[in-house]
Amino acid sequence: MSRVKTLQSLFKRYRRPGDIVFAWFALIVSVFLLSQLADQTQWRNGGKLFAQPRFWPAVSLGAMSLFAALHLLGSALSERINGRWQEVWLWLSSIEYAGWFIAYALVVPYAGYLPTTVVMAVALALRVGYRSASPLIAAAVAAGVIVVLFKSTLKVNLPSGLIYESLPDGLRQIMLTYF
Repeated sequence: MSRVKTLQSLFKRYRRPGDIVFAWFALIVSVFLLSQLADQTQWRNGGKLFAQPRFWPAVSLGAMSLFAALHLLGSALSERINGRWQEVWLWLSSIEYAGWFIAYALVVPYAGYLPTTVVMAVALALRVGYRSASPLIAAAVAAGVIVVLFKSTLKVNLPSGLIYESLPDGLRQIMLTYF
């Protein structure tokens, strides 16, 4: 009898606030991907079943859709927990940092690696809440050290930026080589 109780406790479901939203998202994405399978893969006549290019993607997406539907069913039948939208907002707010990185990658070819890295490090330090001068200076110095380490010491070929083209010849060559 204690073995059954142990198995029940092993498979006990602990619900989280954003479960139902995540379950819907997983089901929608998996069914969408499953619907695109015929356009993205092919079925070759005369080949073995397990060697077909469409077989394993179909198995994995079918299983993903099945388990997403089961997750949705389990979430729908469980008691509701408050805080669903706060949890979803937390997920969405984490995407902000991907936006910061995309902006950084877009600015580097124009402003150059050194200025963009220093500005981005200080901006991110401000974004996470540092307002006094010492952490902002530390972020700028750390970014500068990283750039110098990568470009001059490790000889990593990093984008120099169009802004470097407007510098005088001697300074431009130094900036292109070391910064």
